[in-house]
Amino acid sequence: MWTCPKCGEQIEDQIDSCWKCADQPKQIGSSVHKPIWCGWPFLFTRHGVAFACVVAMAVAVMGAEPETSIPSCASPDVKSVVGGNTAFALDLYQQLKGQPGNLFFSPYSISTALAMTCAGARGHTAYEMAKVLHVSLPQERLHPAFGALAGRMKQVQRGTQITLLTANSLWCQQDYHFTDAFLNVVRTNYRAEAHRVDFIHATSTARDEINHWVADKTTSKIEDVVAPGDLTGDTRLVLCNAMYFEGRWLHQFKASETEPVPFKVSTNETVTVPMMFQKSNFKMAWSENNSLEMLELPYLGNDLSMIILLPEDLEGSGRWQKNLSELERKLTIANLHAWLVKLDRTSPQEVSVGLPRFITTQRYNLKPVLKSMGMVSAFDGTADFSGMDGTTELVISDVLHKAFVKVDEAGTEATAATVVSLTRGGPPPFIVDHPFIFLIRENGSGTILFIGRIVDPTR
Repeated sequence: MWTCPKCGEQIEDQIDSCWKCADQPKQIGSSVHKPIWCGWPFLFTRHGVAFACVVAMAVAVMGAEPETSIPSCASPDVKSVVGGNTAFALDLYQQLKGQPGNLFFSPYSISTALAMTCAGARGHTAYEMAKVLHVSLPQERLHPAFGALAGRMKQVQRGTQITLLTANSLWCQQDYHFTDAFLNVVRTNYRAEAHRVDFIHATSTARDEINHWVADKTTSKIEDVVAPGDLTGDTRLVLCNAMYFEGRWLHQFKASETEPVPFKVSTNETVTVPMMFQKSNFKMAWSENNSLEMLELPYLGNDLSMIILLPEDLEGSGRWQKNLSELERKLTIANLHAWLVKLDRTSPQEVSVGLPRFITTQRYNLKPVLKSMGMVSAFDGTADFSGMDGTTELVISDVLHKAFVKVDEAGTEATAATVVSLTRGGPPPFIVDHPFIFLIRENGSGTILFIGRIVDPTR
């Protein structure tokens, strides 16, 4: 163990600073920062015993980073996990897309927490969970593969001086027995910290401790993820996974170029948003029928990128919601793979980019969604989590997910009001002025860390 000289935090290996110190990046010039926070709990009850899991992820760029990405040498098992995570991400998106407005969640976070839960699942419950997660590996290979994938994220943040961390914890009823085998799996592969609390006699105190842990790991961007009433005296286990992400663009926007621009929410609704503009070299591509434009916005280090999927209005109808719905219908694992392969094989070219600043916070109770996807027995009296405690008394009562994303120029407000004009013969435009889908991808492994939809950047 190494103790950070700045704050005293204990780290497994010696690095320049710990996650706490790295959470406060220095502002350099007009750096564009993109912080992302998300958190969610699982609640397990014994015929009501509760289990919770919260996720927070951090990416912080400090100083100058190399522009060469770190090669990925993923094993077949890790590739299998990444493929399953992608399939699960798109399945979950299809379930959530019916909700109105913006959409944002971390499939990597949710998959990780569900995988930790799988470590204690047995029988039909384990089968259902594996099917929903698109898991094909046996338990003895699944959890080491998740651990190796987390190691990849750790390698990326080491190599580019980006903070890309996940923190896991177990919150156990102080007098309740969990099997050593289960605790060893989550500690070894997910590096989960173990905490003893008293859910039975001090439920609110336990909730406060868990929320404090989450807030601490997400620099207070996720607070009160466990609401009053989420935990009860029947709660026996809470699994938390915290994620925090903050990255700086490889090609930075200038605050002086930002200006108010109309954003077409729907046929009859337009809002004014602060649109960030720049001309630089980016990868841009179109789908085969030109109904979709794609743009890659890399972060410093080139290991992570934001991918924008912008539906085109080929009919000129101005039906932006319909165009978005059509894109969502086509958002399958086969189509996404084909789109990303085409984008990855494209050479960078000069592009005039317009991207709105936006902030959105989303909170979901995923219990009904996961049940509709086929994970049924985990939530009822037939649940089998005997791998956790040797009994079949534990069931999941709720799965809560909370995520926050902010895209801006490090909080700098635009002062320029010059209208940008694009002339024929100049660089091609990619102006994000209507609803779009975006994802944050770790390029080496192909892991989708976050995925979302922006219908209205002002909400």
